[in-house]
Amino acid sequence: MSRVLIIGAGGVGGVVAQKCAQVPEVFSEIVLASRTIEKCEKIKSRIDRTIDIATVNADDVNELVDLIEVASPDLIINAALPYQDLSIMEACLATGVDYLDTANYEPRDEAKFCYGWQWDYHNRFRERGIMALLGCGFDPGVTNAFCARAQKHIFDDIEEIEIMDCNGGDHGHPFATNFNPEINIREVTAPGRYYEDGRWIEVDPLSVSKTFDFPGIGPRDMYLMYHEEMESLAKNIPGVRKMKFWMTFSGEYLTHLRVLENVGMTRIDPVLYNGVEIVPLKFLKALLPEPASLGKSYEGKTCIGCLINGKRDGKARKYYIYNLCDHARAYEEVGAQAVHYTTGVPAMIGAMMILTGVWRGKGVFNVEEFDPDPFMEKLNDYGLPWTEEFLE
Repeated sequence: MSRVLIIGAGGVGGVVAQKCAQVPEVFSEIVLASRTIEKCEKIKSRIDRTIDIATVNADDVNELVDLIEVASPDLIINAALPYQDLSIMEACLATGVDYLDTANYEPRDEAKFCYGWQWDYHNRFRERGIMALLGCGFDPGVTNAFCARAQKHIFDDIEEIEIMDCNGGDHGHPFATNFNPEINIREVTAPGRYYEDGRWIEVDPLSVSKTFDFPGIGPRDMYLMYHEEMESLAKNIPGVRKMKFWMTFSGEYLTHLRVLENVGMTRIDPVLYNGVEIVPLKFLKALLPEPASLGKSYEGKTCIGCLINGKRDGKARKYYIYNLCDHARAYEEVGAQAVHYTTGVPAMIGAMMILTGVWRGKGVFNVEEFDPDPFMEKLNDYGLPWTEEFLE
């Protein structure tokens, strides 16, 4: 029986809160906090058990500490923005509370994301006797567990990992992002990077593509990107020689994105307009649909998985493990689209692993550093069943 504090009441935070509420034997008490109390109230109204709500500015360490001391949680689930990871981690250190998030830190003034800033907290968390679990969403998160399963059960040697993320859904809008537009567009417009023979190779944004026939969806064009789970997998999966991350985009999405880039609307540096400094990407965010609002009209499925090559008993094998998630079914259950559902459910399960003592440690960890089996069993139980196949 544990008390959990969820920070962030967007689409992912709403899923996390509702899924935690489904498991009262683990999450006996829930506190949901956000800068905007109305968002918390809306999520609370969907939950048929008592939860507490609060306001907090997740950029302010002192305000976070005050909330934590009042809420007295056993674990904090960070469903806020990646900008706020470090302030929440600082508050966890100050109060001695375990931490979990779904995406790595990203500074506001630089389009860059990596685990280095958070890995630097390892010794401080270890000395404080507390634990941080990083990137426990789907990708990163479940994809890391997929690779850990492959390492434990399927291969003697893993040689190549391809992580493939396909959103085959349609939300009915000409252009929208599934996550916070600032984070999403910064990620998509960044240079692509892949891992090969111990080094990182950089390519122009969305300049490398190929087609893959996704189960339950069909053939889709996917584009090489850099994604954070490759950074930790390169460190924690011994012997892997090659790693690439692919994501699908429609032609309509890419056309809109190129136009926005060409006219400067994806810039993150301030520009002067009528004597006032504005950041074009922040202004664009205000014009685009709120990601949490997309679920009602979303149709179709997501398919996210790992295609892994390696050897077992000296013989080559190709292994594909993936999840299919239906947007409409996710909305029916928790009022959210599948992209938020596939992030929020693993965060709840990761929290369950920590609070029940299945995954424990002192310091800062990534998902693949723990036994994947109990985590993956719970994926099947709580709405994200996975399928594995041997190809060729």
